[in-house]
Amino acid sequence: MRRLIILVLILIVILFGISAASNFLADFGISTKPNIKESVRVISEESVTIDVVKKVGPSVVTIVEDAPQRMLEFGPFTDMRDPEPRNIGSGFIVSSDGVIITNKHVVSDKDSKYQIITSSDKKYSVESVHRDPLNDIAILKVNPASNVGSRLVPVELGDSSKLVVGQFVIAIGTALGEFKNTVTTGVVSGLGRGITAGSEFEGFVERLDNVIQTSAAINPGNSGGPLVNSSAQVIGINTAVARGGQNIGFALPINLVKETLNNFNQFGQIRRPYLGVVYRAITPDIALSNDIPQGAYIEEVVEGSGADTAGIEAGDIIILADGKKIAKDEEDLGRIIAGKKAGDKLSIKVSRGGKNIDITVTLTEAPQNN
Repeated sequence: MRRLIILVLILIVILFGISAASNFLADFGISTKPNIKESVRVISEESVTIDVVKKVGPSVVTIVEDAPQRMLEFGPFTDMRDPEPRNIGSGFIVSSDGVIITNKHVVSDKDSKYQIITSSDKKYSVESVHRDPLNDIAILKVNPASNVGSRLVPVELGDSSKLVVGQFVIAIGTALGEFKNTVTTGVVSGLGRGITAGSEFEGFVERLDNVIQTSAAINPGNSGGPLVNSSAQVIGINTAVARGGQNIGFALPINLVKETLNNFNQFGQIRRPYLGVVYRAITPDIALSNDIPQGAYIEEVVEGSGADTAGIEAGDIIILADGKKIAKDEEDLGRIIAGKKAGDKLSIKVSRGGKNIDITVTLTEAPQNN
């Protein structure tokens, strides 16, 4: 009986000591209990990434450029050289019959020939390249039957209009043109960004609007690869990285790609309405300091275009288009034109020499950039 009482007392002392120790550690912010919720979250995120990569990875390709023969000069001597093929970007398969999506700036050299290499190292020659005149998007066509025993697995396209800031995303591509199927993770850091983007390899630069900002690392060579959500749906095309920044990358929304694909499937090429001007937006500061209206300042009019035929001149400022005011934070001329089709008439009001002039332009088809 005495032994039992002693054992009970010892047990009480031990339990009291453990409780006291836990309370003591808790006072310093140290928990002795396992964080089950945090462990579940980490395991869940890892599982999602692994599952997404397994599903989407086989659909990601490397774009290879076979540049044309070029003459090299060595003082008074010349030599013709065949440059070595090089990996220049990424892409992803959108149909089993050989349609590949990438960035336009990745395949900007019209004199080059291109190949794609799948994640399983199968090679396909690109038979045709279709470049979108309005967006940094290109559609490549390969022949699946040219590589016996292999098949092309398409991705699932998501809906970029449903993206929210903070959403988990995964980027896949050929980082630095060397490391195929590199996987990085992050979140949607911002939406509706405007950037100036270009290719590390090609020196091609253009203005892009309404892009997705992400913290998933995007490196040169990732251009054209997919940005994917946790449901393994592609919601963007990895396009650019901010110079001098860390974990700041940008992707084109996938809904732009859907629009381009629909256009391509309907016409067999990418057809866009075309005004025929080179313009620059006039900001409120410029308008105020120069006593001119906000709008689209016409720097150049393309000869033979609808704008040229209608009488638009370099130096004009388009202040209204289709009845909508062209100004910062209001309407963009490019978006208004994109909502039309070739053959449509567009009513425009321009400011010229202090006078407003009404002009009607018949939109033509954008020159093919293939």
